[in-house]
Amino acid sequence: MADLEMPATTHGVGVFLELRKRLQTGLLIVRKDVAKSPADVAVTGGESSLSIQTPRGELSLMLPAGVTFEQGSCVPTPAGESCEEELHFRLRISVTHSADEEASDSVMETLRAKETYCFYCQGCMTRLLEDRVFKRVLPLPNGNWNAIVDDWCCHPDPFANKKLLPRAEDCLVGDSFLLLARDGSCQQTLTEEVSTVGSEDSQDTKKPCRRLALVSCKSCSSVLGEAVAAETLKLYITQVVVEPAVGDRTPQASVNRSLFLEKTVAARLLGLSTSLSTFHFSVQTPDGKAFLLLWLLNSDSITASVPETCVGGERSISSPALHSPSPRAARALKLLYTACSDTSIQQRDIVTSWEVNAIGHPVVLPLKVCEELLQVIDDSNSTLPASMRRMRSYEVAYLRL
Repeated sequence: MADLEMPATTHGVGVFLELRKRLQTGLLIVRKDVAKSPADVAVTGGESSLSIQTPRGELSLMLPAGVTFEQGSCVPTPAGESCEEELHFRLRISVTHSADEEASDSVMETLRAKETYCFYCQGCMTRLLEDRVFKRVLPLPNGNWNAIVDDWCCHPDPFANKKLLPRAEDCLVGDSFLLLARDGSCQQTLTEEVSTVGSEDSQDTKKPCRRLALVSCKSCSSVLGEAVAAETLKLYITQVVVEPAVGDRTPQASVNRSLFLEKTVAARLLGLSTSLSTFHFSVQTPDGKAFLLLWLLNSDSITASVPETCVGGERSISSPALHSPSPRAARALKLLYTACSDTSIQQRDIVTSWEVNAIGHPVVLPLKVCEELLQVIDDSNSTLPASMRRMRSYEVAYLRL
């Protein structure tokens, strides 16, 4: 996996591109180690491609289908405080709608009733659940539904101390997990271990210590979710791969963990933002403790970040989309974020403000996954030009879709 990481933090970002599909505009940033002045940079476009000519040579970036650079539209623009290190250019694009480009392959979008699916461990691709057919695939109420029941009911809460559990052939879809009934194959593929979450000596009585029955893959010991009841599994969408069962089809080899996590979370944030009309998310651990605060700015970005060492040379190198090599610039979400563990005064003020004002739709993930997600986001931040890495008191990152 080491060869999939971009050495941006060591050598710096040579070229960065962000296109906005809705605005049909773009920002191009070229480091002055690559080109000294605007006159050293020439931008041309072809069929879903962008060519950037610098003294180091030509860099060719592949764009998504339907996105075309408008010839002659690239003009220099002030770089502000970063003028000594960076050259900034504005450009225009034309966009034709592509149905394939907007399609999502996330678990939440692919599950359908009366279809047959197999569930695999994302870590080792061991088949966990065989040929599951769901008569019903139903969405659960959003994460804080129980807190507002009293505002809707004129009598005592009928759901008090009751869990919403699936029947034998149900699949219940939560914000970041799936609830489904156990079957006979679970004994051979899954293991359970009771774990304690929360602090026993915590002074916060609203979040007391409690015990969870963690469910893990028997082959690689990766935590997949929880046993929320004797016959019910809660599987996190970041831990499993769900594919239609078609004949003797074998699943694709396990993809890079960081890429899978990035695209899965990005697709889910976009789905939640669209359905709930919210742009603020609080990534939390199962004990309800906020770990990461995310503010979704743009969902129409197309980005590419190329290290200085990959610009020019003997051959053209296609764009690494953000922090993993890719032959194409990638659709991405633009986020502002702050880690709740950050001890700086500004960050603590942000966290306190979000908590006091109940800002941020909760997205619950296992602690290890929260840590992995923060690393993915920090890696994205490190591949941005210096002028792009912060916005006010927040840090900036992109998550590929």
